[in-house]
Amino acid sequence: MTHLKRSALTRRALGMMPILAVILLASCAGRPTPAQVDNACWLLNDHPAYRRATRHAERKWGVPIGVQLAIIRQESSFNRHARPPRRHILWVIPWRRVSSARGYTQALDGTWKQYQSETGHHWASRSSIHAATDFVGWYANRANRRAGIQKSDARDLYLAYYEGIGGYLARSYSSKAWLVAVADKVAYRANRYDRQLRSCGMD
Repeated sequence: MTHLKRSALTRRALGMMPILAVILLASCAGRPTPAQVDNACWLLNDHPAYRRATRHAERKWGVPIGVQLAIIRQESSFNRHARPPRRHILWVIPWRRVSSARGYTQALDGTWKQYQSETGHHWASRSSIHAATDFVGWYANRANRRAGIQKSDARDLYLAYYEGIGGYLARSYSSKAWLVAVADKVAYRANRYDRQLRSCGMD
């Protein structure tokens, strides 16, 4: 091969590098946050991974799909990269985040490690919808065993989810009217999701 031909091929390869970089970044980024987070039928139809994950968690843990969706909707709006805001030094310089919450479920580091240890899912990621729904099911199962909360009771499950099961048993939420209002909203969404899934035959 002549020097001129090699140079032309090199220039062509270099010219394709930006295109390849865009393709690689797009493949790593995954799908964006769903646009219609309040429509269960649309969510599960447009995102087959959500459908598989929620159904698997329902079979494994007995937690209705509507409850799973409502908790994840409240915690992250189905944004797998969700993180709490950062604190700022002198109102300007970004500092540490307000908590270690992360991913679909906004699970804290310690709780996520406990989930990984108890389930054996040591490589589970908080940005995975399959791990997220399994985590919700696992937590609801613990709340059911320790506090007697029904797995279909989205309101009380969310209170235990937010306050911790010990906090729920101590009724730490009773002085937090804003939290009770959020839990009521989660319950409303869970019921609406269930109605939607029945209407489109996906319950």
